[in-house]
Amino acid sequence: MYFPLSRRSALVAFAALGLSAMATAHAASLADIQVRKSINVGIQTDYPPYGYIDASFKPQGSDVATAELIAKQMGVKLNIVTVTSPARIPALQSGKVDLIISSMGKNPEREKVVDFSISYAPFFSGIYASKGLAITQFSDLAGKSVAVTRGSLQDDALTKLAPAGAQIKRFEDDTATIASFVTGQSQVLAHSAAVAGLTMQRNPKLDAQYKLLLTDVPCFIGVAKDNKALLEQVNSILRTAKADGSLNAISQKYLGRPLGNLPE
Repeated sequence: MYFPLSRRSALVAFAALGLSAMATAHAASLADIQVRKSINVGIQTDYPPYGYIDASFKPQGSDVATAELIAKQMGVKLNIVTVTSPARIPALQSGKVDLIISSMGKNPEREKVVDFSISYAPFFSGIYASKGLAITQFSDLAGKSVAVTRGSLQDDALTKLAPAGAQIKRFEDDTATIASFVTGQSQVLAHSAAVAGLTMQRNPKLDAQYKLLLTDVPCFIGVAKDNKALLEQVNSILRTAKADGSLNAISQKYLGRPLGNLPE
């Protein structure tokens, strides 16, 4: 199974819009969390490198590490609640989770029903290839075959950035794109970090790695609407973690790139 390129899928958008009438009465406040000494965080664990289950069946990934950092700074126990993409906002509004840390983007529809923290991580698409293939700039793609899904954000970016000599192989769906790279029919993959991460995890013999950045948008933490004290606490922790390099270390470890200049 391969996951969608964009977090702005119709399914998520419809889910968010359908929640506008739901109450947030069950959302735990900062005081509630401090009293019970634990925080419930919704994370997708099938979305590497942001969230996944490792060989020892433990949650790992940049979102997991960020949740651990926040829980530690709050002095509470972290309870990870596995969520799916369309179930993230319902879980928050029903009180099943206190925060959503799940590589979630911010858009006007979601902002109607969820409050968002400052950004904490990049969500990006990139160029991926074997570690032994020297690619440090887009001109290095000349003469190389690059697999990309036709009409995708990656296709648009690649068309603008690739040199004239690049052999761009456009496929009609993600499955065909990934298959071309995995089977060696294409030397290079242009895809989202999440899909590329899953592909590399499932196919370690590829010995592939992140090479170049194609598109870049930030991730935000979701907090129940008007839960102001909790939102302020999360933002304070994130700002400190940006300043002291903690978030950058997480990004380097799991995403293979620096945090960058993320917007507030």
